[in-house]
Amino acid sequence: MPLIIVAGFPTSGKSTRAKQLHAYLSERIQSSAGGSPPKYRLHLISDQTLSISRSVYDLASLPAHTRSANASEKDARASIYGAVKRVLSDKDIVILDGLNYIKGWRYQLHCESKAVRTPSCILQIGCSKDKAREVNEERLAKQQEQTDPDSAHDEQEGPYSPANWENLVFRYEEPNPMTRWDSPLFTLIWDDDEAQTKQVFDSLWDAIAGEGRKVIKPNQATVQRSRDAGGDYLYVLDRETQDIVKQILDQQSDEGGDEIVVSRGSGGDEDKLVVELPAGKKMGLPQLQRLRRAYMGLNRGGIGLEKIGNLSGASSIRESFVRYLNDQFEADA
Repeated sequence: MPLIIVAGFPTSGKSTRAKQLHAYLSERIQSSAGGSPPKYRLHLISDQTLSISRSVYDLASLPAHTRSANASEKDARASIYGAVKRVLSDKDIVILDGLNYIKGWRYQLHCESKAVRTPSCILQIGCSKDKAREVNEERLAKQQEQTDPDSAHDEQEGPYSPANWENLVFRYEEPNPMTRWDSPLFTLIWDDDEAQTKQVFDSLWDAIAGEGRKVIKPNQATVQRSRDAGGDYLYVLDRETQDIVKQILDQQSDEGGDEIVVSRGSGGDEDKLVVELPAGKKMGLPQLQRLRRAYMGLNRGGIGLEKIGNLSGASSIRESFVRYLNDQFEADA
């Protein structure tokens, strides 16, 4: 099942909406099960669930020349990425609540979900900068009123330092629904009531688990080709020509001029092919390998055409290579 990435300004209400979405999805999963075991598992991952302090995003305490390589923030993202990767599958719905303000980070998460053939979507929390700043200032004031320094940890949503908050807002890269890693994009704003929230959540559910869900196919470049006769032309070309060279070396005599019988298929087919070696000349490994490389150079153009070209299988390659060797031996005679 999909990865739902919650994005928005810091202190814009992302965690509140993420909890609302978690409660909504829990109810939908249970109701869709109809008394049977639930079809999906649900996970909520955030800085709070991973015990990541908000100070890791604060660059104010770092020297200017090290701010662009903020190791603590990168370590935090690595922890989040590992937590998502561990549970992401076609049976799991993952809500990722966090800043998620870097488009490259959202693209990385999109690729991870695509690799496991499950969709991803963005839930953007719309909130004005002034309102989000006001919320952060209220939390700062409340934190300063605490007489016990440790009591601030009782509050799940702590504040950001003013400089850190301004920096994160400045660095925020708003999701763009025209890009594949930021779509589909669903938006909730600060003032949306319960009815509007439910409507957005209904649309989101339809996109990730309903009839509107798209079939996800991994990038073809990331699919490993199988090493069989129809899966990797170069591998088959190399394997079959090497086998024929080996059989020639094993069967020829010191006098030369032998007729080497090889099978048409590497599995020992009854249909045989005959390699006619030149009379009075024993072929060594260097000469045979030189001819083999020349043959492979002439036939590399079959890559991608293995199912429609003349060299459609191992038997055709072996027959073609034997014919090539016989022509070369006859020309050198």
